[in-house]
Amino acid sequence: METVVAAREPGTRRALLIKFGAIGDVVMLIPAAFALFEAGYEIDWVCGRAVEPVLQCYPWIRTIVADDRAILTGGFAAKMAALMALWRRLSGRQYDLCATLYYDERYRALALPVRAKRKLMLSWTDRSRRLLPGRHHTDEYVRILFDEPDGMRPRSLGPLRAQVLPPSPLPRVAGKRRVVLVPAGAKNMLRDDSLRRWPVESYAAVARVLLGEGLDVVLLGGPGDEWALAAFEGLAVTSAIGKHSLAESVALLEDSDVLVTHDTGPLHLGGITGVGIVSIFGPTDPRYFHPRRAGTVAIWGGEGFACRPCYDGRGYPACPENACVRQATPEMVLGEVRTMLDERALGIARAPGVMTPVSTITEGRI
Repeated sequence: METVVAAREPGTRRALLIKFGAIGDVVMLIPAAFALFEAGYEIDWVCGRAVEPVLQCYPWIRTIVADDRAILTGGFAAKMAALMALWRRLSGRQYDLCATLYYDERYRALALPVRAKRKLMLSWTDRSRRLLPGRHHTDEYVRILFDEPDGMRPRSLGPLRAQVLPPSPLPRVAGKRRVVLVPAGAKNMLRDDSLRRWPVESYAAVARVLLGEGLDVVLLGGPGDEWALAAFEGLAVTSAIGKHSLAESVALLEDSDVLVTHDTGPLHLGGITGVGIVSIFGPTDPRYFHPRRAGTVAIWGGEGFACRPCYDGRGYPACPENACVRQATPEMVLGEVRTMLDERALGIARAPGVMTPVSTITEGRI
């Protein structure tokens, strides 16, 4: 399946982006793709089925959907069939830029039939094609796609708000403000990043207080996240877990007041809406991943821990406690939610920021 946008005048440059997922990676790449579009490129994007609904929120993106599940996790026969199907669709296409935005050299095969004046992949050894630490991934994607020197002032691009959305699948409860909680997630077809999850019991504690204060509380997540529902038994929450498409989930967030989540896909979906965001981080650094727009705040647990952040761009070390994420308490989160609700009622959108809890290192310990 391919989406269609109006053709530009002859001579327009063309770019092909290859990025299957995950949701956060795709959302952080969209502003860089839009910078290419504004610079005169037509944008084709090879994506997976799961993230295509997000890309369809932007009419200037033409999607080329690949069977990423078969390519990444299928047996040899399924992998080759899916790869050849993609090759047939790309064969003979000519581009000014073809960007395969992965480090793993095995992804190079995806663009084999593509003819392009400039082809690139991410690289761990070439600084010009590496997502450099200490910088937000959106700015790094721009730098790499435009081949800019890494000393250039970053463009500081924020998320690009969704341009085409379906109606919200959940009508608002009259007279109630809505807070959306994401108690699961942090998982894709290749791995389960459980170290990023804030404890589901903490989400339940937040839900209990917010319900007592008269707010509408909605749980959001994808298929496979239903395991989290047991922690909310007996609470009058509305579950939207596994019930809606990604585009519908974005529409739901657009029609909500505050989103509470850890570092997972719905955090980035919230970033392309106007919902207030309170996020909880630990092993990953919010300065790289948190949506950089007004009306958002990240609570970064693990202040004083030598191991924070432990995510190195590839994986995590063995960790028995997940203490950094747990350092953010329900009381801290509730305080930020209440502040954000008050600010929204007054029409105030705070600048994006990161707050850190007080260090829990034992006094006097070296």
